[in-house]
Amino acid sequence: MEIGLSLGSNLGGRLENLRSAVARIAEIPQLDVVAESSVYETEPIDVPPAHRHRLFLNMVVIVVSESAVMDIFAQVQAIEGGLGRRPGQAPNTPRAIDIDLIYAGDKVVRSADLTLPHPRWQTRRFVLVPLAEVRPGRILPGQRQSVADLLLSLPPDTMVVPLEV
Repeated sequence: MEIGLSLGSNLGGRLENLRSAVARIAEIPQLDVVAESSVYETEPIDVPPAHRHRLFLNMVVIVVSESAVMDIFAQVQAIEGGLGRRPGQAPNTPRAIDIDLIYAGDKVVRSADLTLPHPRWQTRRFVLVPLAEVRPGRILPGQRQSVADLLLSLPPDTMVVPLEV
C-alpha cells in the first residue's frame, strides 16, 4: 500500500527537523521510502496572529508498507514526539515537526484519531505542490481529479516556493 505523508516544520532548525523526520520514517520496519519531494518554504495557514511570521518548510514523502494504517499512524506520532512535538499541542501553533498522513492507498478512514484522506489536503497548496511533484497523476479516494489538476484549480493565494539549499 502506498502512503503519502506531508511533513512540516516552523520551529527551530526547520530543515534539520525535516531531514531527521525522513531518516526516522525510513527506519520504520516493513516500510520503504519510495519518493521525496523537494522542500518548500510556505506561509503559515490558519495560525494564531502571534505566529504568522513563522514560515514553514514543507515536503511530501511517499512510502509503501503492508502494515496496518493505524500502526503506521502510531509510529509517525512517535517520531513527532521524539522530535519535540508535545502531546495535546494546540492546533496550528509552532512545532518542530508535523507529519500528516494524506492518504493510504484507496483506504477511507474515519476515526477519532485519523481521517483519510486528510480532510483538507486538496485545499492546501503546501500539500498539493510537493505532492504534485512526486504523484501528479494520483487520484485520491473521493476525488475525480488528479493531484496535478486539483493544484491547477487552486487560486495562487499562498506562498509556496522551493527552498534554495
